[in-house]
Amino acid sequence: MYPVLIKIGPVAVYSWGFMLAVAVIVAIVGARALMRKEGWDEDMVLDLVLVMVLAGLLGARLLYVFIYERELFLKPLLIFLPGPNGFAGLVWYGALFGGFLGLVIYVWKKRLPFWKLADIFSPFAALGYAIVRIGCFLAGCCYGKVCTSVTGVVFPLVDYLPRHPTQLYSSGINMLIFLFLIWFYPRKKFPGQVFLLYLLLYSLYRFILEFFRANLVMYGPFSTSQTYSLILFTLAAVLYYLRLRKYHKVKEE
Repeated sequence: MYPVLIKIGPVAVYSWGFMLAVAVIVAIVGARALMRKEGWDEDMVLDLVLVMVLAGLLGARLLYVFIYERELFLKPLLIFLPGPNGFAGLVWYGALFGGFLGLVIYVWKKRLPFWKLADIFSPFAALGYAIVRIGCFLAGCCYGKVCTSVTGVVFPLVDYLPRHPTQLYSSGINMLIFLFLIWFYPRKKFPGQVFLLYLLLYSLYRFILEFFRANLVMYGPFSTSQTYSLILFTLAAVLYYLRLRKYHKVKEE
């Protein structure tokens, strides 16, 4: 693995952080282009993306600490400091919730239509996720279970057994989700449909992928991410049904 891409003296460029930066830039460029096409003020994209990324990182870190290192809540100053007991882990569902909360607060303060903005950013959330997972692969984290598959990869920091490269599985699948959502966007029937489809597709993919991923914390037969995926899928399915029914009702009238 290549956790450090470049190191010049005391300055190091870490692969995960670099891919996160690439993902943010790609999301900004893509969302700006789509907002321009829709006649929106594209200048708000930078502010909104930064709010979502910062809120997402905060949520990702806090959920990680809640799941794996709850003792750090007794020493809150260590939660965001580097080191063996510091900022060394993130959980995607925390990032999803944090970013979503950041979006809600932003559109509420600016009095903007939530569903329409959520539709614009959803394809690029999938694309950004695909890019960041490449960073996970380079860093050697988020690896899979031991396997005998031809796709098996050895992660030296763990052991010398071939394991499922679940980071690359995630990257490939989310790239497909991005392509589908960007194709579907001009064909959507109601505001929020693209966003809800993203949540449905992501939660479904994540639930299945977890069977191949090495997990430390389980809730009965399911991992933490599978549990969250079931909850998210259920909520998204209910919202999708309600908004689709509202769309048909308005259409009939």
